[in-house]
Amino acid sequence: MTHDSNGPQSVSAMPLELLRTPPPKERADAARNRLAVLEAAGRLFVEHGVEAVSMDQVAAAAGVGKGTLFRRFGDKSGLAAALLDARERVLQEAVLQGPPPLGPGAPGGERLTAFLDAYLDYLLEHLALVRMSETATPGARYRIGAYRFWHRHLAILLAATPDPDHAAHALLAPLAADHVAALLPELGERRLRDGLRRLALAAM
Repeated sequence: MTHDSNGPQSVSAMPLELLRTPPPKERADAARNRLAVLEAAGRLFVEHGVEAVSMDQVAAAAGVGKGTLFRRFGDKSGLAAALLDARERVLQEAVLQGPPPLGPGAPGGERLTAFLDAYLDYLLEHLALVRMSETATPGARYRIGAYRFWHRHLAILLAATPDPDHAAHALLAPLAADHVAALLPELGERRLRDGLRRLALAAM
């Protein structure tokens, strides 16, 4: 760790803007196939549930070959991650350039609470997809590019704490999709949201 006038920072820390999920760059035909696949998958997932839909069904509904689908997305967790990319970019843009308190201009504590609220909104709306993308393989959640963005954002907001990197991981831990899916039926959304706010206040 190094320290400056803004508080402790990780030596390997990157500017938040560089961690933003970039839109895919591809040929026109590949873009059309990707869009067809994502539209078909999104529709089937809503109609039948994520777990009940097979890759074969997605390929058939999108009008593409199974080989094309597997080469592009790998498996259903890769497809889930691709579906989430656009949603994640919206939240990332709000963090970087949106109005306060989620965007710049508000005190750190207000921005932290606003982010936890906004992320929980996003998570609850897409819980099954996020859960699949995070649990496909051991440690998958921490290899997702968006996770690095969320972590860096919180570490910046927590710069005045003794260990911002650890504090950011600690605040993101209760937002793991598997954790939220397990607790939601027992605690309900309001208690989850209130608990996150208490954790944010304690961290600050």
